[in-house]
Amino acid sequence: MSAQPPRPVSLLRGVTLADGHAADVVVEGEVVTQVLPAGSGVAAGAGDVLDLDGYVLLAAPAEPHAHLDKARSFELAAPPLGDLGSAIEAWRAYAETMTVESIAARARAQVLQMLASGTTAIRSHVDVLSGDGTATVEQATRGARALVAVREELGSLVDLELVALAGPHCPDEHVEAVLDLGIDVVGGAPHLADDPLADLDRLLAIAGRRGLPVDLHTDESLDGPVTLDAYALAVRDWPRDRQYSAGHCVRLGTLAPDERDRVVAEVAASDLGVITLPITNLYLQGWDAPVGTPRGLTAIRALLDAGVRVAAGADNVRDPFNPVGRGDALETASLLVTAGHLSPAEAYGLVSDGARSVLGLPPAGPRPGARADLLAVRGESLADAVATASADRVVVHRGSVVARSTLTTTLAAPAGVPAPDPVPVG
Repeated sequence: MSAQPPRPVSLLRGVTLADGHAADVVVEGEVVTQVLPAGSGVAAGAGDVLDLDGYVLLAAPAEPHAHLDKARSFELAAPPLGDLGSAIEAWRAYAETMTVESIAARARAQVLQMLASGTTAIRSHVDVLSGDGTATVEQATRGARALVAVREELGSLVDLELVALAGPHCPDEHVEAVLDLGIDVVGGAPHLADDPLADLDRLLAIAGRRGLPVDLHTDESLDGPVTLDAYALAVRDWPRDRQYSAGHCVRLGTLAPDERDRVVAEVAASDLGVITLPITNLYLQGWDAPVGTPRGLTAIRALLDAGVRVAAGADNVRDPFNPVGRGDALETASLLVTAGHLSPAEAYGLVSDGARSVLGLPPAGPRPGARADLLAVRGESLADAVATASADRVVVHRGSVVARSTLTTTLAAPAGVPAPDPVPVG
């Protein structure tokens, strides 16, 4: 992987839009200013002109729920395959061995891979590493210090927002110390506490004192406690200049319809964003149900029908909570089609416009007035792009090209037939 400075772009020529039309897209600075019929666009500035015939141009994905401090640790931690509880135990044991430098190295590599695939904004949770609660402040803040450094280092390439993931065992002083380092959002997992509602109240109190957004791991089980409605009610009248979101919400997907609809109504009334995380929850949930294994997904269709802002993310990548995954939004979108029964357009909307809405980011994409955060991927249509996930991609962040990938495949010819020229895959 080579590196070069971001290059401003002024015109993307001959692209295919999500609606199937061919177009030229004009960019000025960080903003898309015109979308014109193909062949009629004129570069507005001194930036590069990209000829992208054969590419679909989309709003760049945003990742609403990553764990960069855990990424790429599966083989290092060598955990047993298993459910959420076993993954937590394996992670806690491995976390004792980590240094700030090792966390930063894995996180940096994962961010750059996600950027190359098209993701230009990432919200990552970072564990407050309190162990059993007896760790020192210096030990508890290792992950936060690593990710704050990565955020500063890569800030010109990708927008990175950090969430303090405070487990029930984390003392308040450790949470406060992590936030003092410049972490942006208060997070946690109240459903894992002995008293879920008490831990919910504790975390919301910290966020209230600090005036920070909240993004909680919520009800990540098929049959455990329900805290989503209490969370929605608690922030109903909170200031709306901050974002409030709930990740996972797996339990919502297993509630009886009447109860599900009641909780969804509370979520909608509070404008609480919901983040579904298919790959990790499909892996973690259902280990004790070898027959008729349930899907580990939230009630996506019911939430969308109720007008709730819904995002989708890749969550864990190659760590004790999910041994596979690429951190590629097209992989997430494909899973939403397969396991969530969404259309390809709906699925891509959850990893792009939906994710940006839940994160409080400005709209992006190939439409006038939107931020020029764009993904061009080789393909004939949006559905084709989601299905094939071609490695041929061009990534634009704030009006500049920040990544370009090209894959060439040479195929053997059948006997007696001349070998074909190398062709791009897509």
